[in-house]
Order: sequence, then C-alpha cells, then structure tokens
Amino acid sequence: MTATIATEASPRPPQGREFGLLYAEVQQFYSRQMQLFDSFEAEPWARTFTEDAVFDVPTLPAPVVGRAALASNVRRNAELHSTSGEKFRHWLGMLDVQPQPDGSLHTRSYALVYLTPRGGESKVHRVCVMEDVLVRSSGPWQVSHRLVTRDDLA
Repeated sequence: MTATIATEASPRPPQGREFGLLYAEVQQFYSRQMQLFDSFEAEPWARTFTEDAVFDVPTLPAPVVGRAALASNVRRNAELHSTSGEKFRHWLGMLDVQPQPDGSLHTRSYALVYLTPRGGESKVHRVCVMEDVLVRSSGPWQVSHRLVTRDDLA
C-alpha cells in the first residue's frame, strides 16, 4: 500500500501572475531547504519544518516527528558521511503546487538524489517522489508533513 497526501482536484490548474509569484517563492523555498540539507546544516534545515512536522521517508524505520528529531537525524547523517568522502545532492524537479482552501499548499515533485564518491563520477543514487504540505503562519513557508517514496521500492 502506498500512502499519498490527499489533494483536492482542481477543475483547472492555478494560473496567473499571482500564482506565478507563489510558484517562484515555493521553488526558492525548496532550493534553500535542499542546500541546507546537503550541507548538513541541521538546525537551519529543521526550522524549515513546523514544530510538530512529520518526515516520512523509506530510508528510516519510522517517520521522524518534530524539529528536534529532524535536526538530530541530519547531525547523524553528517557523522556517517564525514569519513566516506561521498557527497549527496538532492535535485527537485517537476514541481506541482496546489493551493488549498485552508491556505496551505500541497506540493509534489520528483526528487533525484545524486551520489558523488571522492574522486569519482556522479551518478543518480535514488529517484523519489516527494509530497509535502506547506503552511505559513506569520513568516516563511514551512513543511508540516513530508512523504517521500522511492521508485525502486514501488
């Protein structure tokens, strides 16, 4: 069984200048967030999530809940990769943004994870689908729920 984040069907895709500005804002959010993650900047990355965020990825035995646990997981990743000489880069594309009546955004994108060994060539390590619920209260967008699925485990 594959879990998905439910989205309301739209009769037509969002459009117009206002949506274009929102779309660019969401792209910038993800650009910053993925660079923080790949640089192992644990606390700044964790702050891109709500306090009670759920981070559900197939590489972990259970969903990670909350900012403190998210930051801890990134610090663990940094330790694991500090001696390997490998670099991971996350690349998001094919971003779909669906504004919801409650003001949240449901996003879906393809996430490619590149692995570059020290002195070696980069290669695609994983191909994933990332589905988020983004919310904003009085500041920047934050992820309240992230579900990542991997193509090789489908």
